[in-house]
Amino acid sequence: MSTDKLYEDKELSWLSFNERVLQEAMDKTVPLIERIRFLGIFSSNQDEFFKVRVSEVKRRILINEEHGGDETAKVLLRAIQQKVLNLGEAFDATYRELLLQLARHNIFLVNENQLSETMVSWMQTFFREKVLRHITPILLSKEVNPARFLKDERTYLAIEMKKLGQVIQYALVEVPTDDLPRFFQLPPEGSRRKKQIILLDNIIRLNLDAIFKGFFDYDEIAAYAVKLTRDAEYDLSDQLDLSLVDKMSDGLKQRITAMPVRFVYEREMPAAMISFLKLKLQISSYDAIIPGGRYHNFKDFIGFPNVGRDYLENPKLPALDCRDFDGFVNAFDAIRQKDILLYYPYHKFHHFTELVRQAAFDPAVTAIRINIYRVAKKSRIIHSLIDAANNGKKVTVVVELRARFDEAANIDWANILTDAGVRVVFGVPSLKIHSKLCLITRMENGEPVRYAHIGTGNFNERTAKIYTDFSLITCHPEIAAEVENVFDYIEYPYRRYKFNHLLVSPINSRRQLFRLIDSELANAKAGQPSGIFLKINNLVDRDLINRLYAAGQAGVPIQMIIRGMCALRPGIPGIPGLSENIKVISIIDRFLEHPRVMVFHNKGAQQVFISSADWMTRNIDGRIEVGTPIYDDRLKQRILDILDLQWNDTTKARVIDAEQSNAYVKRGNRRKLRSQVAIYDYLKQTEEKSGGQ
Repeated sequence: MSTDKLYEDKELSWLSFNERVLQEAMDKTVPLIERIRFLGIFSSNQDEFFKVRVSEVKRRILINEEHGGDETAKVLLRAIQQKVLNLGEAFDATYRELLLQLARHNIFLVNENQLSETMVSWMQTFFREKVLRHITPILLSKEVNPARFLKDERTYLAIEMKKLGQVIQYALVEVPTDDLPRFFQLPPEGSRRKKQIILLDNIIRLNLDAIFKGFFDYDEIAAYAVKLTRDAEYDLSDQLDLSLVDKMSDGLKQRITAMPVRFVYEREMPAAMISFLKLKLQISSYDAIIPGGRYHNFKDFIGFPNVGRDYLENPKLPALDCRDFDGFVNAFDAIRQKDILLYYPYHKFHHFTELVRQAAFDPAVTAIRINIYRVAKKSRIIHSLIDAANNGKKVTVVVELRARFDEAANIDWANILTDAGVRVVFGVPSLKIHSKLCLITRMENGEPVRYAHIGTGNFNERTAKIYTDFSLITCHPEIAAEVENVFDYIEYPYRRYKFNHLLVSPINSRRQLFRLIDSELANAKAGQPSGIFLKINNLVDRDLINRLYAAGQAGVPIQMIIRGMCALRPGIPGIPGLSENIKVISIIDRFLEHPRVMVFHNKGAQQVFISSADWMTRNIDGRIEVGTPIYDDRLKQRILDILDLQWNDTTKARVIDAEQSNAYVKRGNRRKLRSQVAIYDYLKQTEEKSGGQ
């Protein structure tokens, strides 16, 4: 049996995930402004896909060419490029449709050619006073190498200056979105119902003469949008005398000059200009060269302003108070009473930041240990940790410097914490630390008592408003002791640690997951009830997939909710019995589904785990990840209820099949259910009932 039929390429599966994001922009039931923002999310996702996944495929091609042989990477790259082009066409058609829909609501996204004479005059004054100071063109002469400094996080206009009988002159202008907004609402003209929005790009296009006239002699000048995407990987120096921070800083600099993997240009650009830029930017035959529209770095559309009615956006779902904290003098008394489960963004992230704030000055608290992967730009957690150090607490912060695209921010945080007297640890050089742990030690009746946080998402106030994630806060003695062992392992990885409760990568996760799956398989073969329910972001590890195939063949019913990549193929045509018992759906909606949850039937005594780890080889074998069992029956049932609502979603769920066709789950005669809204209502009712107890 060909293994090609058993597994979907993870890169193509990822593109199928982003196609589901694009479906949200196409969905006429989604509020109009949210549809436009989904175009921004799709574009941002595509950027990261090229930086990380396409660049990896390109490296495989170059390595294979060096050593000869394997053509599979080239075949995959061609398939990726074709899928990207198809998605691009759908994106462009959706964007055009949304512009018409905006106009029907008296909102107009205008360009420089659609302005009245009065508005042109106003815009020219605005440009001179507010914009021009931020612009310095880069002239593309023989001596200039734009491949050395062009940033892939920026929007550029390529300028063509022509004069009869002279060589065409080219330049680049960076659109200064670091200093100015991308979108500007124009002053009203005539009817105040008509709202006009113009992009900063088009303000610059209107004022090209104000930039270049007097310095260059030309008869014609034109601007075309271009965008370069680079390989996001980098090598860390092996120099022994460099600290990890210095190595990371050097590595980040490599990104600026890393190989390009995608070049997007405005499709109206002249062919001679395209050829010139490809040569200047060192674009190879393996790079994606994509004609596009007038606006690139479309990710800025995530912040597209709503200048119309409120109904053009999703209605607010105010974050809920967790009533388990009510009636207690402090958070520690509440946690000591019972385990607490928070589910963001439905619950307020404030509950966790308040716990750390209290720990920072509580005289009984002696130590705080936490690991950070991504934190908000204005992190209250960081400030509380500094306050704790100032109050004489022993504070240890494990900073993961290799959190992709957050490396520079984490280097800055590490320096700030160190300067404040916080003990900063960078962990295991060969293992990225992706766990979401916090441990607070408190002296109670002369004995140290540990309070542990184990979560599925980052300690980030901003993303906690848009990512769904679970956080367990407990003082269970054995679990809290094992959390402490994880922190010790991070600092002393050469020591041996045993975990009886936690699933800890790379120590025991794979072995324990195999054991849990195999137990369900054995139960099914023995004619006993069995079942597996997984909710994860990505499933690509082939050994785990094979274990699931085997369990399904043995009769174990397997249900999975997978947001992103799914290399397992449910219901493979031509291979009867392999994966008929495996059903997979994916939910894309207003919040990003992010938690990892595992449920095993266990002969009716269901075992429920939450974890920071996806089912990818890197997460199981190459990172420090932590999963925890949920022992409190009340919290276990809450998670099961939430999973049940998601599994029965008839609005935002798509079927993941062997062909990755992304068909919506058929509603049939079932009631309409949008799980994210239903979960909010469920938790709101749960908290209201808890409030009176």
